Amino acid sequence: MIHNTAIIDKSVVIGENVEIGAYTVIGKDVIIGAGTIIGSNAYIEYAEIGKNCKLYNSTSIGTPPQDMSYNNESSKVYVGDGTIAREFVTFNRGTKKTGKTIIGKNCYFMTASHVAHDCRVGDNVIVANSAAAGGHVEIGDNAFISANVGLHQFTKIGKSTMTGSGATVTMDIIPYTLCAGYRATLSGLNLVGMKRKKMSAEDIDVVKDAYRTLFMSKLLLKDALAKLEQSKSVYVQEVVEFIKNSKRGIARPQ
Repeated sequence: MIHNTAIIDKSVVIGENVEIGAYTVIGKDVIIGAGTIIGSNAYIEYAEIGKNCKLYNSTSIGTPPQDMSYNNESSKVYVGDGTIAREFVTFNRGTKKTGKTIIGKNCYFMTASHVAHDCRVGDNVIVANSAAAGGHVEIGDNAFISANVGLHQFTKIGKSTMTGSGATVTMDIIPYTLCAGYRATLSGLNLVGMKRKKMSAEDIDVVKDAYRTLFMSKLLLKDALAKLEQSKSVYVQEVVEFIKNSKRGIARPQ
């Protein structure tokens, strides 16, 4: 059902069984997947919305990036199937640097959370109330970003991490860890997240050993990585590759 007060551009492609609420505006270059529900007073432009998404009242999707260098270049937001965006959530489209902001499948963005231009958000990510990701942030699958968290531009958040409420994240957070604090530091492993991922007890123990090697062995980082590169665990190798590809440097325990 499309409410008769909704304003929809002629270019918009709408799938089957889509609902659009009162006073919502759908602008140019938008595709809306089948079964998606959009609430009232939402604003969407330059976006591809997947199937069976729920965009609540007053969401803002695909609006221009908050980047002083942006000069109306062509760009979009891509939202994966099954993703939920609660009231006042904002997703900005990309800049000329990448041309796209990508939100994965089955994510849940709580009220007033924000994803800036050129971000890459994985699948099954949860972002709590009023958390904000700056430009070019990358968030791995199954990450949990708590309320009022600030993610500095260009930071990378690893898979199955949990960021504590109110944290300011300025360095990369390696996969499977917890972090917290005004300047976020690591505070252990996300054991709950790993269990939810259905990792075996043996796999979890291997990740624990890797954490100890990195941060408790007194080895230099390069030597710790060299040791961990010998591991046959895919989870350990994810951590190793994450660290090797980090440009901002990694957060460490206090």
